[in-house]
Amino acid sequence: MLALLVVLSLLFAWALAADRLVRWSITAPLAFALAGIVLTRGYDPAVPLDLEAHSTHRGVELVLAVLLFVDATEAEHYEELGQRSVGEGRLLFLALPASVVLATLAGAAVFPGTNWWLLGVTALVVMPMDLAPISMFLRDRRVPLRVRAALNIEGGFSDGLISPVFVFCIANLVSAHSSSFGDLVVHAVKEAGLAVLVGVVLGYLASQLVRRALDAGWASAGTLRLASVALPFMAYATSVLVGGNGFVAAFVTGLCYSAAAHAVGGNNLELVHDTAQLMAFAVWFTFGKLTADEFASGIGWAVVLYGLLALTVLRFVPVYFAVVGKGFDRPERCAIGWLGSRGVTSIVFAVLAVAQLPHAEGRFVVNAMCATVLLSVVLHGVSVVPVARWFERRTTAGPK
Repeated sequence: MLALLVVLSLLFAWALAADRLVRWSITAPLAFALAGIVLTRGYDPAVPLDLEAHSTHRGVELVLAVLLFVDATEAEHYEELGQRSVGEGRLLFLALPASVVLATLAGAAVFPGTNWWLLGVTALVVMPMDLAPISMFLRDRRVPLRVRAALNIEGGFSDGLISPVFVFCIANLVSAHSSSFGDLVVHAVKEAGLAVLVGVVLGYLASQLVRRALDAGWASAGTLRLASVALPFMAYATSVLVGGNGFVAAFVTGLCYSAAAHAVGGNNLELVHDTAQLMAFAVWFTFGKLTADEFASGIGWAVVLYGLLALTVLRFVPVYFAVVGKGFDRPERCAIGWLGSRGVTSIVFAVLAVAQLPHAEGRFVVNAMCATVLLSVVLHGVSVVPVARWFERRTTAGPK
């Protein structure tokens, strides 16, 4: 209860000073992470937080489900603005897998002797984008719309594509001595198939019911916001009950429901977006706890090196070359390659790894995640304003 009170008090204080703090590059993720570090550190913390509790495990799963649902509804916004192709296919199906493979190989070099499956899980944790540390950049009109659209779509879809692979790799580590690789593949395909079925059916039915209720005058756009909030939780719960992947189900539900939600108008998705943001703030507070625990006795150079590689060359190179020929000039490709911030998705995956893996392996994943996300919050948080100003000066100067 104390943790809940503290997080809510921080939220209230943040809301009062958000615009002023952003001018100083103090973003909400940074503020809540710092609060988590200060209030949860030590043997007798001001706010005790048990990350190994089942309720914590289930809570972070629900956070990811809601975020995936919200992300799946975002692409529709850019399609309405005419940004129908911003290289998202290449970013998601070429650059993203290449980045994960490179991160796995880099892990083998930086952490020699580590299990390859564990390196793969770590790569899947640290490579997915999360746009929270650079959210103000996505609303900055000084930045070309196609750049913002590419980042937004990649950030929205990357975690949805990676989540089933992450679950599969975790299962392989946990069940290495009790299940064959073939059994794990069959189980993963079954989970994904059931999740897709749940998502398609629930998303389609929800979209039809919302349209009919609105047309019949049974509901207004305002009241239908509550329906949008309920959907990701319904998708996750239904999929888990039938043996499917709750993350995939929430993501597919969002894809199928998106068009109807935008057609309803009246900011139909605004409430679920706010809900996702509130839940994300709690995850950033949890990240502070993880960071305080992991780095209480210092941080190794290998972890810092791996985090820097994950944020720079391991992402930049695949992204830069993946979008060649898609209408981006060199500075725009550089911006997309650099601004691959990390955040809630990585934190949630790491918490799930701690809950399911043996202690040593779980701590290895969390250690790499903390270094990567902490560096991302600082480096990306500081660089977004200069990048936006550079685009503004470039636009003012005009082509040379």
